[in-house]
Amino acid sequence: MIRRPLNPLAGELNSILSKDGCMAASLLSERGLRAYFPHHGILGQGVDAKGCQINATLGTAKEDDGSPLHLKCLSELLAIPPASFLYAPSFGLPDLRKYWQQAQIEKNPSLAGVPHSVPVVTNALTHALFMAAQMVVGRGEKVIIPNYYWDNYDLIFTEAFGATFDAFPTFRGRHFNVQGLRRKLLSRGDKKIVVLNFPNNPTGYTPTEEEAEAICAVFLEAARAGKRIAAIVDDAYFGLVYEKGVARESIFAKLAALHENILAIKLDGATKEDYVWGFRIGFITFGMKGLSRDQLKALEDKAGGLVRSTISSSSNIAQRLLLAAYANPRYAEEKREKHATLEKRYRTVKSILRRHREFRESFVAMPFNSGYFMCVKPIGVDADELRSLLVSKYSTGTIMLDGLIRVAFSSVPTDKLESLFVNIDAAVRELRKKGGE
Repeated sequence: MIRRPLNPLAGELNSILSKDGCMAASLLSERGLRAYFPHHGILGQGVDAKGCQINATLGTAKEDDGSPLHLKCLSELLAIPPASFLYAPSFGLPDLRKYWQQAQIEKNPSLAGVPHSVPVVTNALTHALFMAAQMVVGRGEKVIIPNYYWDNYDLIFTEAFGATFDAFPTFRGRHFNVQGLRRKLLSRGDKKIVVLNFPNNPTGYTPTEEEAEAICAVFLEAARAGKRIAAIVDDAYFGLVYEKGVARESIFAKLAALHENILAIKLDGATKEDYVWGFRIGFITFGMKGLSRDQLKALEDKAGGLVRSTISSSSNIAQRLLLAAYANPRYAEEKREKHATLEKRYRTVKSILRRHREFRESFVAMPFNSGYFMCVKPIGVDADELRSLLVSKYSTGTIMLDGLIRVAFSSVPTDKLESLFVNIDAAVRELRKKGGE
């Protein structure tokens, strides 16, 4: 097999990321090392021509007055400016990137003063996960992960990139399994790739403040032992925390400042944080102790190049609508109202499980304190048979993942939550009765 020579732009970025003993380049996969943004290609030449009286560069179409060609039947639907119909930059709209970076610091005060990149806009969080995998995961490499995880991770990390999961039990008793993570980080091999998702999908669990400190302590221990660690932090449900003592900041904020051997990659987006699932706007941000602005920019360029090579750019209209929402004086209050709706459902579920002690004969409620979901582990019956019976006889839809039944209380009206768990209890008892016949 003939290997293509490395593009000089990629080589230049890799040199920047290796300068002064920086470990960032050593954590990149083959795809990550080959990634670059074509600043001198079509897009770069288009930037050079910006402001020219005659500009025949980018592949857009304009009216004779210079405004974009567009269908009024579309623009009138949303009352959006014609500029919304143009391409957004591959990196995302500059104003949105700056807003999101500042918002990240406001939500995570520990991030202030910590070297981290300006977020690059992705096509929601799934695309950000795919890009993170492109950056650091090579075929055959192991990815450390809690054993309860979103099933799309299989399609991305194992099917698309040929990695294998090195899983550890998510919980130790009713707490996050810090020691299980520690054993994986300190196991043989110098390079470690870790994926952490809080609030966790499917369990709806976020570590307590003490657990978060303990997690960072084992990362630091491993880094000091010479492990080079790429920590991918999936913050899809960030901010949806409902209990005191549960970590409010993303663990990214601490990992990004922890050690020169740890490259932290934050994946987040407006999808859940701003309740705009169909907008498909996410972000990828990099952080690493000691990184210079040039090195952070090099990581942004690699991410921008991966966006360019996969989707070209994310939706301009969705990005502009978000910017308009963030500037709206009602934004903060309306967001608090939606958070309150989810918290009410969460507390309703907690109350139902406390009041119905008989449910404990049918299932065990897994630890949960945040997010959209909670899980129950059925007692004495097959989880997928239970899921099927709930659909066919009880008109109740749930998700089966790794022997658990995932309940999305986020999408169930509050007044139907009790019926949901009553149905699960009844279905378990019915299956057990059939099994005993």
